[in-house]
Amino acid sequence: MARAIALAALLFQPWTGTAAADLPRGLAKGATATVVEVIDGDTVVLDTGGEVRLVGIQAPKLPLDRPNFKEWPLAREAKEELEKLVLDRRVTLSHGGARGDRHGRVLAHLHTDDGTWAQGEMLGRGLARVYTFPDNRAAATEMLEREAAAREARRGIWALGYYRVQEADGRVGPPDTYQLVEGTVRQVADVRGRIFLNFGEDYRKDFTATVAPKDARTFTASGMDIKSLEGKKLRLRGWLYERNGPAMDLTHPEQVEVLE
Repeated sequence: MARAIALAALLFQPWTGTAAADLPRGLAKGATATVVEVIDGDTVVLDTGGEVRLVGIQAPKLPLDRPNFKEWPLAREAKEELEKLVLDRRVTLSHGGARGDRHGRVLAHLHTDDGTWAQGEMLGRGLARVYTFPDNRAAATEMLEREAAAREARRGIWALGYYRVQEADGRVGPPDTYQLVEGTVRQVADVRGRIFLNFGEDYRKDFTATVAPKDARTFTASGMDIKSLEGKKLRLRGWLYERNGPAMDLTHPEQVEVLE
């Protein structure tokens, strides 16, 4: 009960300070608290009892008592870097979308009193990837810029083949992993409102990205015409699964970068 009250306070406490001009676009300041524990490279615990997931990024994962879970490369380094940034420091939470997840965690961006943006620092140091959701898309442009700079400089995870950007016409996979995939769209097909972006000659075995009808409306509202992407080179990000070859679902525009 006490933990639920603490979480509710973090989710809904208003901020009464000055204008949030120092925040990335789309974020609004919320509660303040002190970080008392860092669980991994994108999750912390506050002195209020609340657990915060650093929304918008995905750091390398530790097993954290999950059975048969293999630790991702640089997971310990990511945790240590986040500790240097925020542990035992006062932070302000800011939000640009859903404020909680199904695990009972607060979803927020973290900013220290000296203006350090935790998500931006982890991305810039090459210890996280951008990982947005349909209901949490704020600050994506700034985060993608930080990630791109780290990737270009081959910092952190970007120096390792484990996290390489995969080529759509190569061996994309394995399933059940979060990946960045680049390639040229050979064909766009609309099958009863579901849009398929085919990156290979044979859609039955080559990499394909799909957009469900309900998600297509999100793309349209954001000004991105999915059907116009035929012939364009793209960088996509998301979870892979197997369906007539490797596939990825696209639910919001921030998963798609047009490269040319």
